[in-house]
Amino acid sequence: MLIQKLRLQRGWSQEQLAQVSGLSVRTIQRLERGESASVESLKALGAVLEVDFSTLKEPTMNTTANPTVSPDEALALSRVRRLKGFYVHLAQFVVATIGLAVINILTNRHYLWFLLVAFGWGTGVLVHGLKVFDKVPFLSGEWERRQVEKQLGRKL
Repeated sequence: MLIQKLRLQRGWSQEQLAQVSGLSVRTIQRLERGESASVESLKALGAVLEVDFSTLKEPTMNTTANPTVSPDEALALSRVRRLKGFYVHLAQFVVATIGLAVINILTNRHYLWFLLVAFGWGTGVLVHGLKVFDKVPFLSGEWERRQVEKQLGRKL
């Protein structure tokens, strides 16, 4: 989480950090999830982020063991990740649907099969959006919290 926080403070994407540090995007993603890193990777990130690499090396890089990321920041990061995931899903849907429509129109104008794909996938995008924006009561964060409390035997 510290690497992600430092990256976001600079306004960099994971791709930009990977490019300037010489690491792969996958490595950056893995490190931001709190997985272990080699000393070489930490040194490269430390040099780019202008911090001592030993500050990046933590036994576990999660929100409970990392005092530099507040619970509010961790919650905000989680929400932003969910929102980003939805926008990526929406963009994929739009691009693929346009591509399929072009293929369909060029090959068979009498049967618009791409509409079936668009309807099915569009339904998935709609449900994803409703979940991300907490519009469905049984998919919201509040519902999850109530269920956890219920499983733990606590009263609300």
